[in-house]
Order: sequence, then structure tokens, then C-alpha cells
Amino acid sequence: MPRPGGVLEIAVKRRMLWIGSAALPLHNLTRVQAIKIKPERNVLRFLLGMALVAVVYSVTDWTPVLVLLIVLVVLFVKMMATPEKPALVVETAGGSRLLVTLPSVDELRAIAGRIVHAIDHPEAEFTAYVHQLNNYNGPVFNQNGGQNTGIRL
Repeated sequence: MPRPGGVLEIAVKRRMLWIGSAALPLHNLTRVQAIKIKPERNVLRFLLGMALVAVVYSVTDWTPVLVLLIVLVVLFVKMMATPEKPALVVETAGGSRLLVTLPSVDELRAIAGRIVHAIDHPEAEFTAYVHQLNNYNGPVFNQNGGQNTGIRL
């Protein structure tokens, strides 16, 4: 895998989809889709935090309460300001899911179209080089597969 901020290779070669060092047989793919993942915006968690602040205020002085309140508000603003992340979702018949995140959903849609074309056309091959999105998830990660530990970045 390339370093964060580097170039990631996405390719179809000999009926295999390669995303970095992950290889998936094309005949095993059940879904390829470019979407925007909405971040978790849990207002209930904020309200529970406010209840915690009220409990702390009832048993102590105002200094810890002020610190908790500032932290809670900063976390809430960060949660609400987090933008949607474009992602290419590739699911397999085995239930595992591979996600690629990039800044542009249009670039991901084009790659998804090329993958789907390669599924229907056995002779089709392609290689795309994309710049990695620097975020806490990294460019590629697996989730929701049986015995799946993901790609170690």
C-alpha cells in the first residue's frame, strides 16, 4: 500500500479487481457503487452529554462543568460540520465490503463504470491511478466481512 497522500492503483487484470494490494475476482462481485457516506450526526449523544454536565454540576463546582461544557460543544460542532465523504463501495458474494474514499464522487463513478464494464466484458482490462484522500480512515479499508480484519495501513 502506498503512503497516505500517495497514489493508489485500481485495476482490472485477468478478471481480477485490484485495489492497492487487495484482489477480488470479478465474478464474485455483487455490487459496485459510488456514493456519498453521511457522517454520524447523533444529537441524542449530545443531549446525553448535556445530562452528564447537569449531573456533574449537581455534585461539584462550576470549573469542571465549564470544561465539560466546552468539550461537549466543540465535539458537537465538529460532528455537525463533518462533510459527506465520497466512497466507492465494492461488495462481494461472501459479504465483505471494500471502500475507497476520494475527494471526487465523479472520479469514483467513472471507476465504478469501468469495473462494471469489465464484469460484462471478460477481455476488458484497465488501470486507474488515484490520489489518496488523507483522512483518519485512509484510502482503503474493509468492513463487514466474516473473519475480516481489514487492510493494515
